[in-house]
Amino acid sequence: MMRSQFPTGPESKLNANGEPALGADSKALTLVWSKPLGDPLGGTELANGRHQVKMFEPEAADAAPPAAPFILLGSLQFSDACLRTYAHPQLLQVAASINGPDFAPFNEALFIKEPGIGAAVSWHQDGVTHWNSPEFDEDIHGFNFMAQVYGSTAVNGVWVLPGTHKQGKLDIKSLVAESGSERLNGAVPIVCNPGDVVICNRQLLHGSFPNCGFEPRITVNFGFHKRTSVLGVMGGGIHSDAQVFDEEIVARRSRAIGYAIDARKQRFPNERPYQYLPFASAANDYRWDEAARADLKDYNLDDLSI
Repeated sequence: MMRSQFPTGPESKLNANGEPALGADSKALTLVWSKPLGDPLGGTELANGRHQVKMFEPEAADAAPPAAPFILLGSLQFSDACLRTYAHPQLLQVAASINGPDFAPFNEALFIKEPGIGAAVSWHQDGVTHWNSPEFDEDIHGFNFMAQVYGSTAVNGVWVLPGTHKQGKLDIKSLVAESGSERLNGAVPIVCNPGDVVICNRQLLHGSFPNCGFEPRITVNFGFHKRTSVLGVMGGGIHSDAQVFDEEIVARRSRAIGYAIDARKQRFPNERPYQYLPFASAANDYRWDEAARADLKDYNLDDLSI
């Protein structure tokens, strides 16, 4: 359903039915496109140049479209299913156990790896801001949940280099040179069944190759930070404009958690909802309805990008 609402191409504001496309009136970046089997970020200065090397780009079939969407940003405003997944009480308990009960949100996205056209995401570490911090530790840049709709394989899934989240900022070009190709020595694939959820430290070196296989991968991606990692910090400027994240911005960005908890409560009334500590005295302020849907429009302009 949501896929049918996508624009017909990177420059289009209309879907295939000639109607206004999903995100057409958004101020925030919504869809990221790539040529089929391309690597649009690798070896560029985009995202602060963190994708240091370019992946091999195979030739796509003649029938492939000229461009294909591979990342949908700000997904909570477009999909109630993503919103309800975001508030899964066991997942939020995990976030609290790692980042503390006052954890802060990061950003949310769908990664779209369609068979025969899905783009690569070059090797990178997500962290930007805290590599030289005196308080640096393995969790300072937060983590992402990666929920798999169809599962993932060694062909279409994310690969990681275990242990690198503890090693600081890496010279990826040197690792590729030592390995003789972008197939890094020691890297392993994340193989999942449908419905599995992976926890990936944002400092872990990871990437994915073009999806030359026959199986799709759709990953529902959402991350969380320690509040101390973002409060009063100048953001990295990748997922949102570089700005100092004060209490007002963190609270405004966190409202998505409140709306998500209520949306899930409406869908699963017999499930015990998660109690988010920063909203303990304001839980009833977050009711998922059409007004809330309008309030979430462009919420990702405040992504807490570090």
